[in-house]
Amino acid sequence: MKKLSLLLAAGVLAIGTVGCQQDTNETNRKIDELSKKLDALSTKMDQVAAGAGRAAQPGQQPKRRPEPDPNDVYAVDISGDPVFGAQDALVTIVEGYDYACPYCDKVRPTREQLLKDYDGKVRFVAKQFVVHPQVVTTFALAACAAGKQGKFKEMDELIWTKAFAARKFDDANIESLANEIHTADPKFDVAKWKADMKGDCPAFIQKDQNDLATMGQGATPTFFINGRYMSGAQPLPAFKAIIDEELKKAQDRVASGTSPSEYYQKWVMDKGLKKFVPKPEGGAQPAAAPGGGGQVIQVKPTAPPPGAPAQPTAEKPAQPATK
Repeated sequence: MKKLSLLLAAGVLAIGTVGCQQDTNETNRKIDELSKKLDALSTKMDQVAAGAGRAAQPGQQPKRRPEPDPNDVYAVDISGDPVFGAQDALVTIVEGYDYACPYCDKVRPTREQLLKDYDGKVRFVAKQFVVHPQVVTTFALAACAAGKQGKFKEMDELIWTKAFAARKFDDANIESLANEIHTADPKFDVAKWKADMKGDCPAFIQKDQNDLATMGQGATPTFFINGRYMSGAQPLPAFKAIIDEELKKAQDRVASGTSPSEYYQKWVMDKGLKKFVPKPEGGAQPAAAPGGGGQVIQVKPTAPPPGAPAQPTAEKPAQPATK
């Protein structure tokens, strides 16, 4: 009964997210607070599950959701996904993100700093992992469709600065963003953009979702640095520690004959793990780096809008050390 009550409460939260889309003030408040509420709810659910219906013992820690080993390499497919940085960069950082995730927004300056500090040596690949389908599905489709005309980066920036920042996740706003791109570049065809949103973009976003879920992603943001897993909006030094390791390996392999343009395919896609398989109890699990946030969504909405991707599993990802 307690678990049922928690699930019903989660449903109420999901419905609240839908309702607040029409009220900017409510959207602003509820989206900002949704993560904290769901984290607390998820912890209670795990405590119930861990005790098989019995109350958790004082001081008992909830069971952690298995995560990929950060020392393993996972073959995350990036074909067709938008790229920030040099196409032949030796270090590829795949980011699984969601446009309503505050931690995804928080890490954006880190991405820009890394691209500057490792100019030409690092690239970011954007893959959408939609965990707020009733809020941002239309915006996910909009970014995909803009990318078909070479305007993904422009639309991505506008969504973060004029939709997420203003909490204006409505159809009128997304069309105004497309019109803004058209004003800056009249070659951008708004009618084609609308058609592409209903074309193969839903299937493409679903593929992104499936690719990342197969490799063990369960929260946003999540990163795979040359296939190595990192979760949360980690500080700059945490990224650099792994990047420096991977860059040294890549430079040695290039010196031995690997072409930079073929590096990701040869050393990540061909040799990496094709699926995340949880390790036995006691196996290596990643430690949360200090300061790392992760947007965790446990609620599966009752009625996602048309074109919404399938939801992540309801298992709870490991919680960050601090937020």
